[in-house]
Amino acid sequence: MRVAAIQIACQEGPEGNLEKAAEWVAKAADQGAQVICLPELFRSHYFCQSEDASLFDLAESVPGPTTERLGAVAKEKGVVVLAPVFERRAPGIYHNALALLNERGEMAGLYRKMHIPDDPGFYEKFYFTPGDLGFKAFDTLFGRIGTLICWDQWYPEGARLTALQGAAIIFYPTAIGWHPQEKAEHGAAQHDAWRTVQRGHAIANGVYVAAVNRIGFEPAPDGDGGIEFWGRSFIADPQGVILAEASTNQEEILVADVDLRHLESIRRNWPFLRDRRIDAYGGIEQRWL
Repeated sequence: MRVAAIQIACQEGPEGNLEKAAEWVAKAADQGAQVICLPELFRSHYFCQSEDASLFDLAESVPGPTTERLGAVAKEKGVVVLAPVFERRAPGIYHNALALLNERGEMAGLYRKMHIPDDPGFYEKFYFTPGDLGFKAFDTLFGRIGTLICWDQWYPEGARLTALQGAAIIFYPTAIGWHPQEKAEHGAAQHDAWRTVQRGHAIANGVYVAAVNRIGFEPAPDGDGGIEFWGRSFIADPQGVILAEASTNQEEILVADVDLRHLESIRRNWPFLRDRRIDAYGGIEQRWL
């Protein structure tokens, strides 16, 4: 299975971003990619820097414009597209979601972000209802894949439950970056933690991982601060080896192969799933013991 992570800068206008995404998906397909993932909430600037009820107007139904446009590209190119979307489920109920579009252009799966952050500049709890579909893995023409979204990437439980459903690779579309005023002091540690924890998920679960970020500086609506998205999208193998990694400031397509024989070999020699003490994990569903 040949996979691609598309790292792009996002504009303010939804229509322009959607057409740009369609072009980049087609480029990735032309490079031989079979499963192609876009960044989180790619149809706009990262609007969660502020709490503004008018921004709910950016949401759309699923299926809707995003799935229709990218589904057409998926069908034309015979590829699978992972399309993050701001989902309007019902009046007052919105999700940070991802639609899986199969090689026939049909919607073949939906994942809703489970972990919702609420930090300065990342006020997602104002906009998004927590996901209620659970952790998901999906069969595609090219292999079985898992889909999680951004803040999910810090939680080993999400990666584990996705891997236990047979995913060979977990995709993490994301929108993460630095607050400029913090970058000099904390930036290197923040980025290294992000990279390290996801490589850890790959190793602990014997899966491939693809982290798909955006780039560019997006100012805060009030003009005070903003977020510098750090890019650095990457694809890692089941030993955490980085197979492909993007820059901090360039639009790029990362392409790598998910080798099921390699995955099998790693799991035979590092049998973490075999040796799990499933009889001793009873406290994991508690907030605190």
